[in-house]
Amino acid sequence: MDANQQQLDNPFGMDEECTNCPNLCEPRDNVVHGYGDVGGEFLFIAERPHAGADENGVPFTGDAAGERLQWILGELGFVRSEPDAEKPDMQNAFCTYLTRCRHPERPPTETEIDTCEPYLNAEVRMMNPQIIVPIGQRVIESLAMEYTTRKPEAFDIDDDHATTIRGRGFELVPMIELDRQTDEDSEVFIEHVTENVFARDYRQTKGRQDR
Repeated sequence: MDANQQQLDNPFGMDEECTNCPNLCEPRDNVVHGYGDVGGEFLFIAERPHAGADENGVPFTGDAAGERLQWILGELGFVRSEPDAEKPDMQNAFCTYLTRCRHPERPPTETEIDTCEPYLNAEVRMMNPQIIVPIGQRVIESLAMEYTTRKPEAFDIDDDHATTIRGRGFELVPMIELDRQTDEDSEVFIEHVTENVFARDYRQTKGRQDR
């Protein structure tokens, strides 16, 4: 895989016909791999595609949850298109998931998350972002052992929402799940990133070559 990609949609060319999780192949519409700027410094990770993303094949599009994140990204200057765009015009940010397939009746199993982990690990390593935004309790717990010095049970997404957590080579800025996030929650997140992340040189948190 080449990190110097220009396309936004699945820029690392990951398998779009993946059959590693047999119980997800039939109910899914699409395998939804990452989307965005591979040179971006911000990586947004949710548990699994919402219904709109499953239908469109593009992360965080096609439904209210996706439009909420796209609006947040627009307010932060990461998106130059409207929140309902089918293929957002994104810069300095990348969006992806723990699992790439959606079962309409249940969340992913731990085995499915583990099976999909190499996709996420490859994206993180290829991007080498400055800030990781785990969206939801399950995501921050899944990232805890690899990217922080805290145990998974030490996190509470409601308490940790819109705070900065020092990680292992990254900073994490957790976000409440999009489908239960209020407008106030969104505003608090935007304010925290604007005033506490953008306002300082977050690039000093890790060694990183200039792109």
